[in-house]
Amino acid sequence: MRNLRVAAALIAVLVLFGAAGPIEAAAPSVGDPAPDFSLPYATSDTIIAQGEPLSAAVRKGPVILAFYPADWSAGCTREVCSMRAAFAELALVNATVWGISGDSVHSHRAWAKHHGLPFRLLSDIKHDVARQYDSFNADSGFTRRTVFVIGEDMRVLYADTDYSVKDTADFEALKAALARVSG
Repeated sequence: MRNLRVAAALIAVLVLFGAAGPIEAAAPSVGDPAPDFSLPYATSDTIIAQGEPLSAAVRKGPVILAFYPADWSAGCTREVCSMRAAFAELALVNATVWGISGDSVHSHRAWAKHHGLPFRLLSDIKHDVARQYDSFNADSGFTRRTVFVIGEDMRVLYADTDYSVKDTADFEALKAALARVSG
């Protein structure tokens, strides 16, 4: 009995102080409020330690949150380069692209410079934001490839929790959703 009380007390302390690990959230669906956050980011020419809150960024137009596993990988390079190629088109609907992974801002800056990426790459090293959007794979330790579009009212306008770069279908669906939002 005493061992059970000690074990229960230990579990309570672990949960209270977060040692039991972060709780995974369900991915927000279309129409749901989007979790607000601010992360450090890099562009091809700069590193910003204090990022802009999502709630401030959406005032300028929809924000595309493009979660991806890692800089420098083939699939992730294909994903961000497709967004780079359509950047002018995305800008016509006042959409802002934020790429998000667990890589450092230094890796992001080098990768953005190498590929000429015209948008921010946010550094979610602890994967806290990825967890809020159910975009973290605890088994692999990497961010999962997912895409969300957040509107001015901080609601999810579009969600693809299984985004693929194997072909252009998911990217075309994203562009169509943005056209509906802006139209």
